[in-house]
Formats: sequence, C-alpha cells, structure tokens
Amino acid sequence: MNRLKSASAGLFLSALTLSGFYNKLKQNILKATEKYMRLLPGTILLLFFSIIYFFSIASADAGYKGITINALLEGHPTDRAVAKLLPEFEKQTGIRVNIEVLPFEKMTKTGEDILNSKSDRYDVIMDAWVNAVNYAEAGHLEPLDSFINNKRLNRFIDTGDFVDEYLAESCYKRERFGLPMYGESTFFYYRKDIFDKYRIKVPETMEELKEAAAAVKEKSNGEVYGISLRGREGIHSVYIWSTFLWSFGGRWINEQGRSELDSPEAIKAAEFYSDLLNNYGPPGYSGFGWIENRDIFIRGRAAMSIDATVNGAFNEDTKISVVAGKTGYAGVPAAKGIKLKGGNSALVTHQMYINAYSKKKEAAFLFISWATSKKTQLRGLNHEPNSGVSSKTAINSALYNKKFGSFKKTMLESLKKGNPDYLPRVAQGPVIFQKTGEALSRILSGNEKAEEAMKRVNREINDILSE
Repeated sequence: MNRLKSASAGLFLSALTLSGFYNKLKQNILKATEKYMRLLPGTILLLFFSIIYFFSIASADAGYKGITINALLEGHPTDRAVAKLLPEFEKQTGIRVNIEVLPFEKMTKTGEDILNSKSDRYDVIMDAWVNAVNYAEAGHLEPLDSFINNKRLNRFIDTGDFVDEYLAESCYKRERFGLPMYGESTFFYYRKDIFDKYRIKVPETMEELKEAAAAVKEKSNGEVYGISLRGREGIHSVYIWSTFLWSFGGRWINEQGRSELDSPEAIKAAEFYSDLLNNYGPPGYSGFGWIENRDIFIRGRAAMSIDATVNGAFNEDTKISVVAGKTGYAGVPAAKGIKLKGGNSALVTHQMYINAYSKKKEAAFLFISWATSKKTQLRGLNHEPNSGVSSKTAINSALYNKKFGSFKKTMLESLKKGNPDYLPRVAQGPVIFQKTGEALSRILSGNEKAEEAMKRVNREINDILSE
C-alpha cells in the first residue's frame, strides 16, 4: 500500500506541471489523496486518475488559448449549423475560428489559388472530395492519420461513427486527407398529389420519365413544369447530367484511363438531357444551380426532379416548402434495356482538409474533428435542415427520423448503390468538369449538336489526361 501511495503521488506530480492556481490545487489534492487513500483506495484511485485526465486536457487546451484559425467553407446547412455552435468550441478550447463562406461553385477555384500559391491564409478548406484529389496529389493537404492517432488531439473524433461510404472517400494513396462534413447521393423525387390527380405512373425508366414530364405539361396546361434539372454551366449541370450518362450505359473513363464521352451512350444522354429541359423544363433553367433547382420544386412549380438527396430536407421543411408531405421519393430511373457500366446514383462527400502550409495544424485538426463529430452533427439537426450528416449516430437518432423519415429509406438505398466513380476521381477532375459543363451548355442552348460537342470535349479531356 505504501508503494502504491508513493507511485501514485509521483505520477500525480508529473501530470500536474502547471503554475499558479494549478500548483496550489495540486498541493491540496496531494494532501487529500494521502489522507483518504488509506480509507477508500479503489474509489480514490479512480477519482485520482480522473482528475489527472481532466487537468491534462485543461493543460492541453490552455496551450491553444489565443490562437486564431481561418476556415474557408461552402454555403451549406452543415456549416451553418457549425457556425451556430461554434461559441461552444471556442469556449472549450480557447481557439478562435474565423469562418468565410463561399458558394460551392467558387470554392474549388478559390481553394486552388490559395493552395497553389502555398499560402497559409486559410488553415482549413472545405470542398468536394472529387476536387480535393487534385490538392492531395499536389501535396497541398496535410495527412491526418498522425492527428487521429494522437491521444492529446483526438478527443472529438470517432472514425467508427462516420458513414462507411463517406469515410472511405477521404483516402488517397493510402493516406487520409479529409474528414467528411456531409455526404449525399442522388435520387428521383416527384409530386405525389399531381401524379395521383393525373394518374401518372412513377417512372422506372428514362423513357417513362419523359412521358411523365410530357403528361404533366399537357394536363396542367403548362401551369406546372414537367421537370426541373440543373442547367448552369460547370459542376452544377455536370453533377446531375452524370446520372443520365450512367443511366444510358455510359461512363466517364475506361480501364485504359481514356475518356469515353464520345460514346453513343454519352451522346444519347446529352441529347436526352437537353430534350427534357427544353421541352418540359422551366424557362431560365440555364441559370439553375443547386439552390435554384431546389427552390422551384419547393415552391410547387415543378412536378419532378433528380437532384441531391439532401434536397429531401428542404422538400419536407414546412417553414419553406409548399410540397411538404406531398413528395414521393424513388431511385433514379435507367434507360430501358440498358446494361449499366456502373451505378447511376452519386456517392459524393464534402470534407474538411488542413492546408499543408498552415502554421496552426493542431488547432485546425481540433476544429475539423469537433465540427464533424457525432455530438456536433447531432446537435446541428436542431439548427439546420441537414439530412446529409456524416454521423451514423445522427442518422439513427429519433430527431433525424422525425425530420427526414419520409425519404430516409430511399436516401440510404441510393447511398448503398452509390457509384464511387460517378464523377471521375482524378487529379485533373476540376478541369474535366469545367470542359464538360461548357459542352453541355452549348448543347442545351442549341449552339452545337450533341454528337459534335461530345466528340470535341472527349478530345479535350484526353489531351488533359495525357498531360
């Protein structure tokens, strides 16, 4: 027992190497330990080591007091919820976080400029993983495994709580570079009341999808648009058009690493997409990104859409949506009789990364691990309509089921079928998306035939892949 007391006292002295207030507290606790350890050794030892742990955490956090980090995030419900909860993190760690928010379509270009210049202006950068592969390849992102395995820094993180499909997306060449902030797939959603009114069958093929859009336009006398899809040049149109590419049996890149956007399947997908929007879509669709396509549906102006699974949260939000409780959800249709070369629903994650040129990497890791933690994500459900949380705990919570139960099953099924190659995960990805978006814009506007435009962009992409 004497040896136990002596060893415990030595350990305590080593653990509490603080000054001022902590030194006085240390002496008081030592006296109390010597007095009461004789009486209740087991209980006191448990309390003893709990106190050591508490003050080791307090000491660690004290080392970050006064540090300020800068984070570049995209405008999404996930990071809006984080911003609302941020005072708790700042109080707990002493780290101040300046958040700058950009629309998603501007994120990649801004991130590229910052990282290519090796600037430490932002310690944390958020982007879709398909874009961040480029950053990882260039050495612009800090590998995270050493932080995750550091007991002094990993208090917020539980990698086992992340949705498996999302976590798998964050690795490049066997190193982990990101923590999933949110994820999504794509699905088909439609107005149940309109389909019932006009006795329209829920489409199971792309051909039936077009028939349904035509029926809505005709039977509503054009008062409701048959379908709405994203048409804005760049990643917005490319993201949704990729569903059609895979649905018609096409793919982006073959086994030899060459583009296949000049295939008959890719050309047909582009023609079909253009036909849908120009004949049954809303005017001004060429300016529709995620927000615009989402909003026209929740205002009740369109009967159908194919878009991100996170849109379900907005559809069912009674504060902003006139179609809450009136929307049905299903998997994305495929062209009739087509053998798919890969899943036709997306598997996309948007993650937080640490700038390799940051001088405050530990503070940055504490922030991104807190922002993506199950506790933060679960609490964030009270603040924003975010069905794209990456935490299993949050997804399985009663609150999640209450808010998003109407489409949760379809969302999870879409994720399970989600195609990791839905968008090409190559270092040249951002340039490929931009070039393809330009080709789609020419097709949608009628300035170029689909076959000509797709063959042109295919040559451009193969040149990019050969560089």
